[in-house]
Amino acid sequence: MLRRLIPLHREAIALSSAVLVAVSLAACSSQIAASTPAPSTLASTSASASVTSTPETRTVTNAEHDLVFHVVDGKLPALVLDAGGGLSSSYWKDLAPRLAKATGSKVITYDRAGEGESDEVSGPWRVENAVSDLEVGLKELGVTKDVVLVSHSIAGEVATNFVNKNPGWVSGAVLVDANVPEFFTDEMLTAFEPVIEEQRTALLAQESTKKNRQLLAVMVDYAPVHRVFHKLSWPQDVPVTTIVASETPFVDSPEAAKLWRDAQARFAQAGPNRKHVVAENTSHEGIVTERPDLIADAVDDVLKTIR
Repeated sequence: MLRRLIPLHREAIALSSAVLVAVSLAACSSQIAASTPAPSTLASTSASASVTSTPETRTVTNAEHDLVFHVVDGKLPALVLDAGGGLSSSYWKDLAPRLAKATGSKVITYDRAGEGESDEVSGPWRVENAVSDLEVGLKELGVTKDVVLVSHSIAGEVATNFVNKNPGWVSGAVLVDANVPEFFTDEMLTAFEPVIEEQRTALLAQESTKKNRQLLAVMVDYAPVHRVFHKLSWPQDVPVTTIVASETPFVDSPEAAKLWRDAQARFAQAGPNRKHVVAENTSHEGIVTERPDLIADAVDDVLKTIR
C-alpha cells in the first residue's frame, strides 16, 4: 500500500507538517475545536470527592537540567498525564482537576525537557532520556509504584519504554491517539525518510524557536530510532486502553490514516486486558478537549481493573 501511497500522495504527505508532527511531535499551533462532551462516569462522582484540585509545582533536576512537575495530592494509584510533543502540561489543564476530584487519586502533569517551563537539552531527542526524566521526577515525588500513565501522541513512546524498563511500577495506562510500535513498520519508515529530510530543511530555514528546535531534535536518526521502537511490545500483565481519534493525525492522507487505525487495532488485539475505543468526531490534537468523557471513562475502567 505504501508503494502506491508515496507517488500518489507525495505532495500532501511531504508538505504537510501535520504528518511529521503526528508521528513525532503533536503540534499545538492549530485551534482546538470545542464540543459538548457526553456525561462521564467520573463526572457523576466529582461532587462527592473531597480532594483539592489545586496543584503544587515542583522543580526536579536530572542530568543538569530542570523539569517542572505539577501535583494534585491524593491516593494511589497516581495518574501521570503526559502530553504530545510541542504541548506542555497545560494541555491537561481542564482534565487534570476533573480526574483528581472524581477519583481522589494523586494527579501529576509535567513538561518534558524542551517543553513548557522545563529546560531545553541539546542534542537529539532520545526516548531513553525522556524515560530517565520521568523516573527521576516520580522518585522525587515519592511515587515508585501504582502509576497509571495517560499518554498522548509521542508520549506513547515514553510510556511503552517506561513500562518495559520498570516492571511493577506501572499498574495500567490509557494511550490517547498515541504512538504505538505496530505503526512504525520498515515500509512506513522508509517512506517517511524523504519527508523528514524535506521538513528538516524547511525548519532550518525558519527562525530558531523552542518548538522548532524540538522538532529538529526528534528528526535526528528518526528511522533507526523508530525501528528500535517497532520491536517493543506492551507487557501482557499491564491493562491498557487505546483511544483513537476518528480524524487521526493524517488529515490529508486516507491511506496513512488507515495504517494508523489498523496499527492501533493490532496493538489492542495483541494481548489481554486491552481495550480499543474510537473517539468519533475528534482530531488528533483536540481529542482531550473534544471528548474528555471518553478519557475519563477509560481511566475509570483501568482503576476499577487494578484496585
